[in-house]
Amino acid sequence: MKKQFKLLTSILVLGLLFFSSCQTDPHTYAEIETEFGKMKMMLFNSTPEHRDNFIKLVNEGFYEDLLFHRVMKGFMAQGGDPQSKGSNPTARLGGGGPGYTIPAEIGAPHFRGSVAAARTPTASNPEMRSSGSQFFIVEGAPQSIATIEQIEGVKGIKYNDVQKEMYQTRGGYPSLDNEYSVFGEIVEGLEVLDKIMAVQTDGNPPVGNSRPKKDIWMKIKILE
Repeated sequence: MKKQFKLLTSILVLGLLFFSSCQTDPHTYAEIETEFGKMKMMLFNSTPEHRDNFIKLVNEGFYEDLLFHRVMKGFMAQGGDPQSKGSNPTARLGGGGPGYTIPAEIGAPHFRGSVAAARTPTASNPEMRSSGSQFFIVEGAPQSIATIEQIEGVKGIKYNDVQKEMYQTRGGYPSLDNEYSVFGEIVEGLEVLDKIMAVQTDGNPPVGNSRPKKDIWMKIKILE
């Protein structure tokens, strides 16, 4: 009887441990706060170099009070340039970083809410290495199946049915695929992104630098 009780107890404990491990979320999350509200970002484990670098910079306070210095409606909002902190309203931003770049980890699509690393143009950066700190959040728009199939042909990409459905319903910017390292996504607070995208800017190049006329600061923390 005692042996049966011990065996039953062992099975129960193992079952609870297995259930607990199945319920554990393996992802790291970050919170991006702005004057418009907060966005919750999930970091991808499939891009470990970008994930670990982002966590490191956030924990060091690197992003504290930096700006979303480039906002292009229908496209994306970009930030993470250390030169943006306390910058002159007319300063041209986008060239700053932590002093290093990150090897490309290209693969994930650019759905609406995707977070990708910015980088310099391919002509001067053939390895498509990412900025050490600058990132952008994709807005984009719903895509037609014709557009998706056209991009498949041009870029040699083969989207699965789920990805096609995502582009048609959630939207995004598929022309960026295979060009930038997507290392996370906004899982809560996309309405905050909509508010950021609605701000007035100084105009897109060559008229302006797509910089918001009113500074949009950010504060980021890793969620435990």
